[in-house]
Amino acid sequence: MNWDEIQGKWKQIKGQLKEQWGELTDDEIDQIDGDREQLEGKLQEKYGKTKEEARDAVNDWLSS
Repeated sequence: MNWDEIQGKWKQIKGQLKEQWGELTDDEIDQIDGDREQLEGKLQEKYGKTKEEARDAVNDWLSS
């Protein structure tokens, strides 16, 4: 799945995000609203990841 598909299906995908990254709150997921950079930023903040680690985590999630 590519990021354009993610943006178009954001409401359906929110549950999958919650499963993958349970520390993200519903409000944070709503704020991200399909913006990849914001998702990566939240992963950095919540999980103490570097920018590269957050990008890799999102890429891994997309490919699964």
